[in-house]
Amino acid sequence: MQADDARYLKRKYKGGSLDVHPTEKALVVQYEVEATILGETGDPMLGERKECQKIIRLKSLNSNTDIASLARKVVEECRLISPSRLPEVEQLLFYLQNRKKSAEKKEKKQIKPRDLTPFEGMELDEEANINSIDDYVELLYEDIPEKIRGATLILHLARNPDNLEELLQNETALGALARVLREDWKQSVDLATTIIYVFFCFSSFSQFHGLITHYKIGVLCMSIIEHELKRYDLWQDELQKKKKAGDDDPDNQNLKKEYEKALKKYHGLLTKQEQLLRVALYLLLNLSEDTRTELKMRNKNIVHLLVKTLDRDSEELLVLVVSFLKKLSIFLENKNDMAEIDTVEKLAKLVPCEHEDLLNVTLRLLLNLSFDTGLRSKMVQADLLPKLTSLLGDEAQRQIAMCILYHISMDDRFKSMFAYTDCIPQMLFDCGEERIDAELISFCINLAANKRNAQIMCEGNGLKMLMKRALKLKDPLMMKMIRNISQHDGPSKNLFIDYVGDLAAPIGLKEEEEFVIESLGTLSNLTIPDLDWELVLKEYNLVPYLKDHLKPGSAEDDLILEVVIMIGTVSMDDSCAVMLAKSGIIPALIELLNAQQEDDEFVCQIVYVFYQMVFHQATRDVIIKETQAPAYLIDLMHDKNAEIRKVCDNTLDIIAEYDVEWGKKIQSEKFRWHNSQWLEMVENRQMDEAEPFMYGDDGEPFLQNGDILERPDLFYSADGIIPADGAISPKFFTDFQNGDLLGPQGFPSSSLTDGYGQTGVTPARPATAYGFRPDEQFYYGYTASR
Repeated sequence: MQADDARYLKRKYKGGSLDVHPTEKALVVQYEVEATILGETGDPMLGERKECQKIIRLKSLNSNTDIASLARKVVEECRLISPSRLPEVEQLLFYLQNRKKSAEKKEKKQIKPRDLTPFEGMELDEEANINSIDDYVELLYEDIPEKIRGATLILHLARNPDNLEELLQNETALGALARVLREDWKQSVDLATTIIYVFFCFSSFSQFHGLITHYKIGVLCMSIIEHELKRYDLWQDELQKKKKAGDDDPDNQNLKKEYEKALKKYHGLLTKQEQLLRVALYLLLNLSEDTRTELKMRNKNIVHLLVKTLDRDSEELLVLVVSFLKKLSIFLENKNDMAEIDTVEKLAKLVPCEHEDLLNVTLRLLLNLSFDTGLRSKMVQADLLPKLTSLLGDEAQRQIAMCILYHISMDDRFKSMFAYTDCIPQMLFDCGEERIDAELISFCINLAANKRNAQIMCEGNGLKMLMKRALKLKDPLMMKMIRNISQHDGPSKNLFIDYVGDLAAPIGLKEEEEFVIESLGTLSNLTIPDLDWELVLKEYNLVPYLKDHLKPGSAEDDLILEVVIMIGTVSMDDSCAVMLAKSGIIPALIELLNAQQEDDEFVCQIVYVFYQMVFHQATRDVIIKETQAPAYLIDLMHDKNAEIRKVCDNTLDIIAEYDVEWGKKIQSEKFRWHNSQWLEMVENRQMDEAEPFMYGDDGEPFLQNGDILERPDLFYSADGIIPADGAISPKFFTDFQNGDLLGPQGFPSSSLTDGYGQTGVTPARPATAYGFRPDEQFYYGYTASR
């Protein structure tokens, strides 16, 4: 609007609320502007209201400031504040003077997009005015220096958010800026930086993203970044050549001066280029709020460009690049792109670093990448393990470093490497008397699954301290870690003899169920020959507890399963097995087997209990003569689960050795099963001329259902046991079975073996029905191990 039209415009300011700035030493004044256009007669024709705010920064405010004088000065200089509000201003200033600095420091630690700081080339000797925008646009049609000046003046306007709406309406100005950037960005880094900065100001607000997309600024920024990274490589190559030339001829002063001159020029170019990269990447980061736009960036190789930029030394630029990568890494496709290049290796060079924000955001990116198994392996290869361990003493980075280490500890390949760091004593024994954080105890649970780590945890008074803390706090997670320690054979397991009573005492009491489960699991791991289980069962009256908790539905399945495992452990002792048999636990196990026949974990562990009990005469007679356990075992002999089949076979071998009747049934079933599949194949096989051996001389098939047993030469040969001519009588098998090497039913004699081929050694209890321990990969939160 021209100056002579000013009489037709009327503005009215109305003061509003007054408050302190949340983070800075400043007052925030909310006010309302009412603009009215008057007609020639002075009557209002059009009106508009707009809510605005003004920030009054008080840089001189400190603990010694005179609040009353400062308040009067603020009221005098700011017309938006009525003199009647002087007491309110004094009160707010007093609050600012005494506000604790902790809140400010906390705010600074948060990684948030910050406004770009002014850079070299933005200085002006005049103040930009929104009413002169047309004059600034005219400068964009002049030479490069005038273009830079015009763009800089527009930038000073754009840095004030109140001007963005008005600039948005000026399509001429925005179109000219986009055109100049597209045509002249290669001619001047300052010009490109300034114009991109203008559009960056718009990108800070989501409602203006459509404008930037309309002028295709994002695509142009991608091209500029790619070009600048190539220029950077050329600069470095040229600099290295000049340095090499000077090194090859150290006496040539001209070459030395030329290199120094090139180095000085290189640093100047590098500073300007990093300013350009920073503002362009920041604009792209703002635009990537829309996942569709982010996908377009990925298709144009944004991940590779960002990773390539990690070679820079500018900490401000690196904070931005790593923040961008962190945002991208939450999508699988972007994470895979990072995995294809040396992202982890470059990030490892930034850990540790003195720049707190850069270190924090780098660790957060590594945490996102650590969910990938392959990238975890790269982290270990990049020697990140000791670096992350050293950060556990840094309170600001401890939590994130802990989470990354936890993910690495999930992989069995890397568990043993933690034994060569000081993380175990640093984390485990420096804790207070309260419960350990879930992340820390989860990490320790994973480490305890490794034998060497478990030994370190037990060194000195380690186990005593852990047991004392677990029992005092009734902490199920701490007890779970102790349970993992107890699973390893060797000196560490023998240390638990002193704590058997402490572990058994909570079982009969009404403790937290999860704590009881872990206590039972720890006791079940104590397969120590010197441990008197009979005394333990009697001392703590555990037999009634074990029997009561075998009833289906008497407790949660996890607790019932631990009871079954506990019974399997104590059944190794002959006197304990007799005590359990007399208490009626065997029928209870049969009933539980019926109820849980679809659960492989229960079936496997119950069958293992039967396996332990058939070793002892008293319990063997009960199982064979008074229950249908052998019949169940025969049915399970061909179960689809390999662990169940293995335990069943071992148990049936022992039963067959000591009971003639069951031995015949077991042998018959094994023979039937072994040959039924082959017989079925023979019967269903197509009989054609390509297989003449399946027909007799008369052309009739000779392999009928009953004929197969008449052909001993079709059985597998065993080192001359069956003659080549097939002349052998059925009596031969009986005579051979009655020899010294076999028992009464053709199974190995107990005088040589324990019934399944391992001399005098009881096999280890199956950890689970699936051949692995689920507690080796324990995640945050409690998961009952089986």
